[in-house]
Parts: sequence; C-alpha cells; structure tokens
Amino acid sequence: MTQEQNETPDAHELDDVKTHQQKAEQELEEYRDKYLRLLAEMDNTRKRMQKEKQEAIRFAIENALSDFLSPIDNLENALNSTKHMSKEVLNWAQGFQMITQQFKDALNQHGITAFSSDGNMFDPNLHYAIETKETEETPEGTILQEFIKGYKSSNRTIRPAHVKVAVLPESKKKEITDLEKPSLPEQDT
Repeated sequence: MTQEQNETPDAHELDDVKTHQQKAEQELEEYRDKYLRLLAEMDNTRKRMQKEKQEAIRFAIENALSDFLSPIDNLENALNSTKHMSKEVLNWAQGFQMITQQFKDALNQHGITAFSSDGNMFDPNLHYAIETKETEETPEGTILQEFIKGYKSSNRTIRPAHVKVAVLPESKKKEITDLEKPSLPEQDT
C-alpha cells in the first residue's frame, strides 16, 4: 500500500479542520483587538465629553456671575464714601458691607477672584489700558492706577482691570531710538 492509499479522506478533513480552526482563532484575535481598541476609544470619548461638559458648565456659571461684578464694585465704591457719615448711615453701610461680602464669597466659591494691578506690569491678558501717563519715575508698562478691579477664574480673565499705564515721554523715546540706531560709516565720495 502506498502512502496515498494510507491517507484517507479523514486525514484531509482533519487538515482542513485544523486550517479552518487556525483561521478562526486568528479572526477571533483580530476581533478581540478591535473590541479592546473600541472600548478604549469609547472610554476616552466619554472622559473627553465629561471634561467638555464640566468646562461648559463652569463657563456658564462664570458668565452668569460676571453680571454681578459691576454692582459689587458700585456697592464697594458707595461704602468707601461713607467714612465721614452719621452713625445711622454707618450702621446701614455696615449691613451693606456684609451683603457685599456675601456676594464676594459666592464668587470665590465658584473660583472667581479679584486681582490687584497697581504697581504690576501691564499684561493685555489681564488689563485694559484706558489711560497712559508719561513719566520717567517708573518703568514703561507699569500700572500706575487701577480704575476698575479685574476678576479672573483659575484659567481665564473674567473681566480685565481698567488701568492707567506708565509710558516714557516722547523726548525720552526719541533718545532711546537714536541710541539704538546703528551709525552708518562715512563713505568717501
């Protein structure tokens, strides 16, 4: 009997089954990998959407609370002018001071805080220059006066501070510009 005769249809079928099983296992592994990648992608998408939702909520709260900044400033300005008033007015002022503090506390609970600008360098992300003053006494760009207080959240400016900024006098700017210009060598004619 030859080897071909020894091989029966069962041996061929067994080889076919093994080949089919290997292909099925390979496909199963590919599908498993795709499934795991999709799960990871879904998880990342869920996390990103949750973060975007939280940022949108925080942004909406900050925008709503920013409407209270001007009234708080007005209350503070009014309270600052009550220093030389009658005792009755001072009692009222004390009550309004407590209310103003409650508003400030509410802002702080949502991460909105006032920042001081006097003496700092001008930063266009935090300040809005409404006036300049020529002076040599302070470095150019120094904030000389804050007219309206600025407020910020942890990662953005809610309202820029309105400020007066120091600038160099025109005569001083001309001197500096002249010093910075390179002198041209004289040419023989």
